[in-house]
Amino acid sequence: MTTEIAALPAPRPLSPFVRASIAWHVFALATALLVPGSAVWALGAIVLNQLLITAAGLAPRSNWLGHNVTRLPAAAAARGEIAITIDDGPDPDVTPAVLDLLDAAGQHATFFCIAERVEAHPALAREIVARGHSIQNHTARHRHDFSLLGPRAYAAEIGRAQEILGRITGVQPECFRAPAGFRNPFLAPVLHRMGLTLVSWTRRGYDTREADAAVVLQRLCRGLRAGDILLLHDGHAARTAGGEAVVLAVLPPLLARMQADGLRSVDLAKALVEA
Repeated sequence: MTTEIAALPAPRPLSPFVRASIAWHVFALATALLVPGSAVWALGAIVLNQLLITAAGLAPRSNWLGHNVTRLPAAAAARGEIAITIDDGPDPDVTPAVLDLLDAAGQHATFFCIAERVEAHPALAREIVARGHSIQNHTARHRHDFSLLGPRAYAAEIGRAQEILGRITGVQPECFRAPAGFRNPFLAPVLHRMGLTLVSWTRRGYDTREADAAVVLQRLCRGLRAGDILLLHDGHAARTAGGEAVVLAVLPPLLARMQADGLRSVDLAKALVEA
């Protein structure tokens, strides 16, 4: 028997901050045109607002630019649930071992996959889903200039990822994570139209640049509690001194800590709709 899961509610297309920024721009331009000698003031006001927008876009956990999930809902936390999210894969040298570790601990994860990597390793992507984990949208190419794109480029990049991931895995993603979490005000309306929910994280280990697994583990476990969303990487993972992907050294003690604390890692999308 198949249980259908309702689609995630679409976030509001424009945040109060973005709406206020638009009004501020209109007011500043009108003032510059109608009030003699105010052009310098108006330009300064616009520049200040642009700096605030840029700062918000460079803060991955900010919700100033639109709805942004940084923790699981209260109902999920009450059930002792957390979400382990794993980015930038799949990687044939790392992901199979990640799956084995999760299986051994009886835990589930959410893989924010780069669609072109899924297209390169379709069997591995299908194995992720077959083992009870979910694959979500982490763009088609993981562009480093993602936060500089406009609405059409966002729609093309994210839409292409949706098509690839849905076609190969048979499951349409419901959540989206921006590369490094960086974005701009054009993203929220695009996600709204596609029915995708922006998800960042509660805590991360910086395991793409930190080779010391103990340091990564400490960052993830410091204050760990139900409702947290954790970020690790199977793709672009840093390597320990022994050449092992950091995620593979971190997962065993992290999973042991979760078991000791009575925490259970669940499918992120399901946790959001079952709240």
